Amino acid sequence: MSSSGHSSHAAPARWTWFVGGFMRPTGGIHAREFQCSRRGAHLEGMKTALHMMGAAWCLAALGCGAPATSPAPDAADDYHVTGNCAMTFSEEDLALRAAKHAEEGVTMVELSNGYEVFTQQFGASDDTKVLVLHGGPACTHEYMLNLAYQLPTHAGLGDGAAEVHMYDQLGSFFSDQPEEDLWNIPRWVQEVEEVRQALGMDSTNFYLLGNSWGGMLAMEYALAHPEHLKGLVVCNMQSSIPDYAAYNKEVLRPAMRASLVDSLEAYEAAGAYDDPTYLELVDKEFYRKHVCRLETWPEDVTGSFARLNYKLYDLMQGPSEFKVGGRIIDWDITARLPEIATPTLMVGATHDTMDPEAMRRQADLVQHGRALICEEGSHLALWDDADTFFGGLTAFISDVEGGTFGH
Repeated sequence: MSSSGHSSHAAPARWTWFVGGFMRPTGGIHAREFQCSRRGAHLEGMKTALHMMGAAWCLAALGCGAPATSPAPDAADDYHVTGNCAMTFSEEDLALRAAKHAEEGVTMVELSNGYEVFTQQFGASDDTKVLVLHGGPACTHEYMLNLAYQLPTHAGLGDGAAEVHMYDQLGSFFSDQPEEDLWNIPRWVQEVEEVRQALGMDSTNFYLLGNSWGGMLAMEYALAHPEHLKGLVVCNMQSSIPDYAAYNKEVLRPAMRASLVDSLEAYEAAGAYDDPTYLELVDKEFYRKHVCRLETWPEDVTGSFARLNYKLYDLMQGPSEFKVGGRIIDWDITARLPEIATPTLMVGATHDTMDPEAMRRQADLVQHGRALICEEGSHLALWDDADTFFGGLTAFISDVEGGTFGH
């Protein structure tokens, strides 16, 4: 394990926002500037993300196919065949990675396979250490950084505190990029276990929190290594991919205007993925309703999406959130949820891509579960319904710490 310092530190002065009623510095957040971006900056971030995701990402999310003119990849270069999902970095990317790796609190954890993964500590606590698993697969930790900003000294913890560890999974932007095929859930679960060991967490202090794909890994970890966990938090992730796909097909997609889908298909046929109207439609009708409902998205979110390893995402998930077709297509552990005895918080949101009622059912299926539904939130409820999210999360942690959870 190589380290560039492993200590608590204040949240960096990164882009967040100040919108009436939303996200003000509370719960011990260090003073830093809050700013609103112009609409154009937001769309430019979305445009970058769309290019990164291969242009067809959002159209496929609405049930549309990829452009008919897309050439078939050479088998030698096809990551679906070889499993080589390594990202190609520009000089700017390399500089960004180097700067991030040099930040305070960063530890590069060396895995048993020789690769290194990025972790960064915020806050300090002997009793409450939270390891955060981002989604994607192959997004970055950045879109989860509101946990680092808010949780360590949140007022909801009372006299307590939390130590938060952000983490980029192998193959994500700030971690190593293997060219070999390592992409299966058991290996990722083993990776989480090795990170836990390297960071010195155990059953007296270890909380595992995962969002979306990270929630999948968190549930799988709880089944494989329950002896190491103190608490489990599953955010915005159903326990069955087939059920999730059915919810998207039967509930979310029919709620969209037929004229919207027609318009998007017309842009697709023309290959007009850079058209500002196209970007506005995708942003307004999908992202802003089901991914993050805030008027202005934070740089942590747009940057994370722009740095998605699309090849690894596509290999595992398929082309989109609405059109699952990758290696996880048949994943379903619902029948095994009653095996989970760790105190568990299942977090859902009314406007999520995931069925909030499924999150309630999952809380009932585990042995010691609680549901938290963020009524104003979406897939990123930690940002767009932060008061509810952090209030419920800190109440859960406080109850586990106080020995009153489930009583």
